[in-house]
Parts: sequence; structure tokens; C-alpha cells
Amino acid sequence: MLRVEDIHTYYGPSYVLHGVSLQVCEKEVVSLLGRNGAGKTTTIRSIMGLTPPREGNITFFGKKIARTHAHEIFRLGIKLVPQGRQILPALTIEENLKLAMLKTNVQTRQNEALAHVYEKFPILGKRRKQPGGHLSGGERQMLAIARVLLGTTKLILLDEPTEGLAPLIVREIRDIILDVKHEGVAIFIAEQNIKMAMETADRHYIIDKGTVRFEGTGQELTESRGIMERYLGIST
Repeated sequence: MLRVEDIHTYYGPSYVLHGVSLQVCEKEVVSLLGRNGAGKTTTIRSIMGLTPPREGNITFFGKKIARTHAHEIFRLGIKLVPQGRQILPALTIEENLKLAMLKTNVQTRQNEALAHVYEKFPILGKRRKQPGGHLSGGERQMLAIARVLLGTTKLILLDEPTEGLAPLIVREIRDIILDVKHEGVAIFIAEQNIKMAMETADRHYIIDKGTVRFEGTGQELTESRGIMERYLGIST
């Protein structure tokens, strides 16, 4: 489905990603783990076309998308839930969702699409007329995820979805991710919450200083002595 092959990404003169390679298969949840500054967000941005790699290839169902404009990648069915959620606080929940539908294939059946979202996220339906700025952190994350489920979605890129959220809300976000997974949508999560990643993802990558240091299942990660301690600061 998604193949990232030996990409090298820079922010101006700063060399951030050093030959990153990874893949996500259909209907799979994959996590990218690492400390702050390890290169997780840059990897997400490289895939989405926001910070294109200078070298290397990215393909989606065999189509090359490296150095392709973000709006074209969006049309292929890759959707981004950015770090910090980035909803529009002055607009209501429903206005945020309707705005997200402008570039999708559901404009002619908005009511049906909104009903589906509100069924999946009842709290958003109850508060649909409230401004986004009045929502809690967890509700904002739900709204951010709900936006990317509108239209054709084949792969969701989640950048730090549980950052700053209370444990109870983290569990709710975990359940939402599992629910989306069961619907057959692939998900790629950049995350620091190891527990949540282990509970949702089929496979894991660890990135450190812009280089992938580990690839494997949760069991393989747990059994790899020293890996979690060395690169994630967690004693096993």
C-alpha cells in the first residue's frame, strides 16, 4: 500500500531524515515510535508532501508520490490528523466538518456523511453547534479524526494523537483507532505513548536521530533486549 524507500528530508540546511524506509499494508495499523526530535513528525510530513524528501521514493499503491503536492496526495485517499489537531476554533463542530467536505466526494450527501460521523462520535453530535474553541482536548482530537473520515480515506496519518490528553481520553482515542481499523482503513501513527501504540498497532518502527533503528511486531519489540531502553528510555 504505502512504501517509503530511503528518503532523505531536510529543513533548509538541517538534515533530518537519513534514509528512512518503512511500509504500511492495507487494513494495517503501524506505529512510528521515538523521542521528541527523533524525526516522527518529519516522516509524516514527508509522506503527506508538506516537507518533501530531497532523495528517495514514496509510493502509494504503486504510484510515486514523493515530491507531489499535498492536495494531490489528499485526493488519493491519504489524510492527515496533524499534531495539535489544528481545528478552526471560531467555527462550530458542524462547520469544521462541512469545511472538510469541500474537497471530498461527499458534498452532495452531506447530511448522510454527518449522520455517520455523529453516530461514531456521539459527543460531537450533541455539541455540533458549539465552537471548536470550546471543546476539550479530547473532543478536539475526536473532531480532527472525524474530519479525515469524510470522503474516500484509505490511509490516515496520525501525528501524536494522544499528546497532552488524560489517560481516560487516551483510552477513548485508542478505541476510536481500533474502530477505524476494523472498518478497513489503514493507519500510520507517530506516537510517544508506547502503551497505546502497543494496544493498537500491528507493527512498530522506532526512529532515532532521523534513522529507523527497529522494525517488528509488539512481541518482537518486547523481546528485543535494550531496544526500548536505548531508544525510548523505557526499562523492560
